[in-house]
This record gives sequence, structure tokens and C-alpha cells, in this order.
Amino acid sequence: MNATVAMILTLAVGTYALRLVGPALHGRVELPARVRELLSAGAVVLLVALLATGALTEGGGFAGWARPAAVLVGAVLAWRRAPFPVVVLGAAVTAGVLRSAGVA
Repeated sequence: MNATVAMILTLAVGTYALRLVGPALHGRVELPARVRELLSAGAVVLLVALLATGALTEGGGFAGWARPAAVLVGAVLAWRRAPFPVVVLGAAVTAGVLRSAGVA
């Protein structure tokens, strides 16, 4: 067994164990309100950082202006509660039009 397979199995077992711990400890462990607030804020910060990294960078450098513009259009459409297919198509069309116009 090579190291990659061992790592995948280790991560799979760890993930499964974490999924079992949640229901087993539900109701037995009470987190303070401040910790719950920090966990919620941490999740939001992590998702925003992931979105920013994916929207702005490619291969360690700036991805160009078409991708951030498309993400912005998609975000505005989602904020305006447009249906999901409309959000995806709006972002894709924005990126396509900007790239065909020569905006990288």
C-alpha cells in the first residue's frame, strides 16, 4: 500500500469518526454562546476567503478581470434571489462576453 492510499484511508476514517461524534455528543456537550458565535463567524470568514481565492487567482497569480466580474454578477443575482440556473448562466455569460471582447 503506497502513502497516497494510506492517507486517503486515514482521512476517510477520520471523516467517518467526526460524523459519528456529532450525533453521539448532541445534547451532552453545551458550547458557550461566545464559542458558537466565533464558530459561525469563522465559517463565514473561511467561505469568503475560499471564494476570494477562487475568484481572483489562478496558478498563483491574478486570474484577470473576467472571472471576478462574473463572480460579482453571480453574487448580485444570488443576492436578488434569482433562481440558481439564472445565477450560473448570468455569471457564465458575463465571463464569456468579457473574454470574447478581449478582457482576460
